[in-house]
Amino acid sequence: MEYLSLVMFGLVCLVLLLGYPVAYSLAGTALLFAGVGLLTGTFDEAYIHALPNRLYGIITNQTLLAVPLFVFMGVTLEKSCIAEKLLAAMAQLFGRFRGGMAISVILVGMLLAASTGIVGATVVTMGLMSLPAMLKQGYAPSFAAGSICATGTLGQIIPPSIALVLLGDVLSSAYQQAQLDMGIFSPDSVSVGDLFVGAIVPGLMLVAGYILYVLAVVVFDKQKIPALSATDKKTYPSKTKLFKALLPPLVLMFLVLGAILTGFATPTEAAGVGASGALVIALLQKQLCLTKLREIMLSTLTVTSMVFLILIGAALFSLIFRGFGGEQVIEDIFTSLPGGKFAAILLVMLVIFMLGFILDFIEITFVVVPLVAPVLLTMGIDPIWLGIMIAINLQTSFLTPPFGFALFYLRGVAPASVTTVSIYRGVIPFIIIQLLLLVALAIWPQLITWLPDMLAS
Repeated sequence: MEYLSLVMFGLVCLVLLLGYPVAYSLAGTALLFAGVGLLTGTFDEAYIHALPNRLYGIITNQTLLAVPLFVFMGVTLEKSCIAEKLLAAMAQLFGRFRGGMAISVILVGMLLAASTGIVGATVVTMGLMSLPAMLKQGYAPSFAAGSICATGTLGQIIPPSIALVLLGDVLSSAYQQAQLDMGIFSPDSVSVGDLFVGAIVPGLMLVAGYILYVLAVVVFDKQKIPALSATDKKTYPSKTKLFKALLPPLVLMFLVLGAILTGFATPTEAAGVGASGALVIALLQKQLCLTKLREIMLSTLTVTSMVFLILIGAALFSLIFRGFGGEQVIEDIFTSLPGGKFAAILLVMLVIFMLGFILDFIEITFVVVPLVAPVLLTMGIDPIWLGIMIAINLQTSFLTPPFGFALFYLRGVAPASVTTVSIYRGVIPFIIIQLLLLVALAIWPQLITWLPDMLAS
């Protein structure tokens, strides 16, 4: 009967493919199988009785309070027109160089990722602002679309990322469970702040890889990037304009990340600082009124409700999955693989990559990671390394045709002259860059663990 858990997992993926809401699909499928199990005497109802305690733990989880605060911060910055001013200043700063507009898009996307942490918002914002400007300057549609899609997904890995907040909470529980399974009754902990620190070096490496690719195109494939006009070569933003554009996101980024890295504040407290700082920026930019504040609060409420409803559905699903012995099935599969730990990691990464085509990072974080992470961590895998690898893997999945979420976000705001095939073709080099980064992180895990270890010592 243990294999009923795998049937349940396959059925919920099928239901999601049919387009039903994620939270209801998870909870409904789980309850259906639990009912069948109770009728046939193959399921212990004690697992259902454990649900109220699990839900109470979710609602009172201090770490998850960071989610609505970071969402509020991101939406507020999105409504305060900070991205438009930043892109205009950066485009003038780098516009004197061939490929400067593309580099500006990457750098602005990096700052937006560090300020908002919301992938969809970054892709749509950059698509609306940057794509028409790049096409007007003569950039190849595929190159322009690819650079915007790739840059938009940086919000998945560059802290403060909502994906890392959710991953950190799930991995923290999985790590403690794994240590208890190994007989360690005073377990170590891993926090969201640890994942934030571990993501800094890989995130910067990814940005550097994108910029190097743009420079390579400038040298070896000049047809994709237009030559500069005499006017472009003379453009240069005033120091005041550049200062006013760069100051708000940089100050907010240093306030949030600096408080976490120095240990002065937890990620939840830093999220509160970020939300307050975003409000101050919006007020100073004279972009906040009662109507806009209402829009910000409604958007925050919508996203937060979605996250927590999915989390509740996932909690019920994982309880029923364990009740059918699914965790033991996964452990048996991993331990029986001929390649040991390496094969187990490779299998999990491939499954998560494929699921990234049909599930958002929230569903994967709440459904898949709790099922596989305890087994992987029991095998001696570093939790911080595992979390960053999963985040970058999902980021790559969101870029990969034909189902990548970032591609759909951009397709929704791109002009008709930019074909879907052009978008698909444009992201391929960036996918290769991300795959190379995953390989490098697998060979040299110290690229992830070095900074957290140094700050912890």
